[in-house]
Amino acid sequence: MTHRKLTLQAAIIGGGPAGLMAAEALTKRGIAVDLFDAMPSLGRKFLMAGKSGLNLTHAEPFADFLSRFGAAQGYLNPMLDAFPPAALQAWALELGVETFVGSSGRVFPKDFKAAPLLRAWLKRLRANGLTIHARHKWTGWNTNGELTFATPAGEIAVAAQSTVLALGGASWPTLGSTAAWVPWLQAKGIDIAPLKPANCGFDVPWSAHFVERFEGHPLKGVTLSFHSQHAQGECIVTHTGLEGGPIYALSSALVEAIERRGPATINIDLLPDLNEAEVSKRLAQPKGKKSLATHLKRTLGLAGVKAGLLRERVDAGVFADPLKLAAAIKALPVMLTYPRPIAEAISTAGGVRFDQVDDGLQLKKLPGVFVAGEMLDWDAPTGGYLLSACMATGRWAGDAAANALKA
Repeated sequence: MTHRKLTLQAAIIGGGPAGLMAAEALTKRGIAVDLFDAMPSLGRKFLMAGKSGLNLTHAEPFADFLSRFGAAQGYLNPMLDAFPPAALQAWALELGVETFVGSSGRVFPKDFKAAPLLRAWLKRLRANGLTIHARHKWTGWNTNGELTFATPAGEIAVAAQSTVLALGGASWPTLGSTAAWVPWLQAKGIDIAPLKPANCGFDVPWSAHFVERFEGHPLKGVTLSFHSQHAQGECIVTHTGLEGGPIYALSSALVEAIERRGPATINIDLLPDLNEAEVSKRLAQPKGKKSLATHLKRTLGLAGVKAGLLRERVDAGVFADPLKLAAAIKALPVMLTYPRPIAEAISTAGGVRFDQVDDGLQLKKLPGVFVAGEMLDWDAPTGGYLLSACMATGRWAGDAAANALKA
């Protein structure tokens, strides 16, 4: 039963970066905005991302930056061009947060923290007229076409001239991204690409001995390859498989391959700084009475989890042949059986297809309703790309909603 009704100029559902950026675009134009979020406070996933150092964006050349968005780059190009990485850094500085570019090209706040930036942002938005409704869980539309919300005080209905949906995907549902919106939009005839995990870990059928010995150990300075794609960095051995930046970078191709053909095999270069000929040459040195483990450590610096992984994946007979062993060290095959569940993924692929929205991200079948952020059908690797695109699409949708209201 609906206890009360609100009539609003602009409603935003979702208090993450996309929703807040839409609110900023609208309030800057003098439009009254009400923002609704199911959680007790806003930006929870944003704050979680900042726990390991908030990676805001990436400072590489724009053409390279755009290429990270794969099949969606053509759709996202105007939005990212209107709010590129340099503009995002300038925006943070306006809020009193200085940024710097790390050695990898990633852009961080100088203190690496998300909380000061979020506090300053919310303070400015409130000063500009944003009204925030926390603990308001969107439950779809009623028969009158009004937005409905479950609140601590009962259900309410909202009639808004313009609505921006920025509800996220399906990763980290405990922080608010539950994907409950999918059936409600589908019921309105909106075509949605199935949601899949992105930037996720994968299951590997480890032996019990390997897990017991090396769970939690980092595979540092390795290069992962899958077909023509390569990614270098550090992976973590988990109880179930592998996590970490390099495997996240390959995750889109891996998820698709596993869906189509079943388990996929990646190759791990344990020593990317040495070519295969040099590895073979060092292995061929006489080891005398030293054990093979000592020989690997002395000649190649190969020990710990890397040596353990080599033994996990290579037949015993290979260790007697320097050429075969060198080939295994440079391209160690590791089979991945499944991606980890979507709730564990850093982000989500899939969502509202771009042919369902107009140039302003307004749903063609629902005039006055705009979509932003991870709800749209795009994905990208970690490295600042996710957050940058969420904010750019939020700003774009907010501007388009403002233009529609002003018109």
